Amino acid sequence: MSTQTTQNTQNYNTTGFPATTIPWDNIHEPGTYVCNWSGHLLRIPEDGVVSGRSPVINMVGFSPMFVTKISDDPYIPLTKARLLSSNYDIKVNF
Repeated sequence: MSTQTTQNTQNYNTTGFPATTIPWDNIHEPGTYVCNWSGHLLRIPEDGVVSGRSPVINMVGFSPMFVTKISDDPYIPLTKARLLSSNYDIKVNF
């Protein structure tokens, strides 16, 4: 297996898309995310990204807070979420 093939395999999770690291404020899609600063799991359902819905969560910090999307499914089992996180070398705290 070539280096390029190995890199591509490591950058994709089992649902077939690359893990995406974005700022907390840029979450606009439902799915399962891992907080890069704490390792906590975030489950963002469809209702969580609809404009005008509550509760709206506003997190404020000194430095940019990034999350990594590991799945489109906000309800994946914890074991699978840990496995996907380990595929991307993301430290977990759940």
